[in-house]
Amino acid sequence: MGKRVFVGMSGGVDSALAAALLVERGYDVQGVYMRNWSRDLPGYACPWADDLADAERVAYSLGIELEVWDFEQEYKQTVVDYLVDAYSRGYTPNPDVMCNQTIKFGTFAERAFARGADLIATGHYARVDTAGGPYGRTRLLRSANEHKDQTYFLWRVPSQALERTLFPIGDIATKEEVRAQCAQRGLGVESKPDSDGICFVGPVGLRTFLLDALDRRAGDIVEWETSKVLGRHDGAFLFTVGQRKGLALGGGPARYVVGTDTLRNVVYVTSNQNCPGLWTTSIELEDVHWIAGEQPKTGSYLVRTRHTGALREARLTVCEQRRARIEFDEPVRTVAPGQSAVLYDDTECLGGGLVSRYDLHPQGQENKCG
Repeated sequence: MGKRVFVGMSGGVDSALAAALLVERGYDVQGVYMRNWSRDLPGYACPWADDLADAERVAYSLGIELEVWDFEQEYKQTVVDYLVDAYSRGYTPNPDVMCNQTIKFGTFAERAFARGADLIATGHYARVDTAGGPYGRTRLLRSANEHKDQTYFLWRVPSQALERTLFPIGDIATKEEVRAQCAQRGLGVESKPDSDGICFVGPVGLRTFLLDALDRRAGDIVEWETSKVLGRHDGAFLFTVGQRKGLALGGGPARYVVGTDTLRNVVYVTSNQNCPGLWTTSIELEDVHWIAGEQPKTGSYLVRTRHTGALREARLTVCEQRRARIEFDEPVRTVAPGQSAVLYDDTECLGGGLVSRYDLHPQGQENKCG
């Protein structure tokens, strides 16, 4: 009661209700709109001004102040440039993971605490246990809304930030209930659609965005099993493992990307959904981060390799130099290099890592931890 909380307000439904709940619970609330990206793209006007206007209306209705904090330069360097560089090297990155680490729970948190905040808050679907539970430490927990749970994007956030963070909507079981509570309070954003995809790319699409940032490079589309050239592409960086659309190979069976080689500028595809290149029983991780600051023991955990993807049991082996290996009992879809694999102990998010890039060899690949 009475603690000073700086809440990130995006103009959306989730952060609007988060701010309202904080006010109702007696916190001294300061709203902040983070201006991370305002650049227009060809055929797409960035909606940041409209989002700011929505945030301002919500703040006014709640009787709180709203400030605009400019993070555009850092956002471009740590999120946008990171995404472009990763794709250029054949990775498929999660920009939201980096944004949470460097912006929302990095620069925003640091500036808020420097301004006298006791706590920060966001509209993420997640929960924090600051009581320590049986382990005597701050724990990041999955939200009550399993479908919307966003801990998958929070695995790089350190416990020092989480122990001073509130997630007010983390105990609400459905998005429909969030919208209903916004409507009950007259916040005026309850019908606003969910943001989907990469925010700064918008409806222009990732392909258009990347071709605007990187040089077009014509190359071959090669059949995985036979090494036969089936067609041409505008750059291997435009494709990711498992992709089916955008190959432009004409008639015939549907084909899927098995892998890419950005050095030789080759895209490998298959028409066989059971192709070994599309399935794996193990994943190598690099740049591993554990929220508690100490690595978990080797053993069985739950693993999520895609947001809203299934939680699967797997065995974790922690290696040297911030690397790890995950082994599944049954084959799972191959995960694109650069994507996140996040580990859980029941409902607790322990941390995770980035799927490693492997040396690509048609008809199989191998990559050992060590």
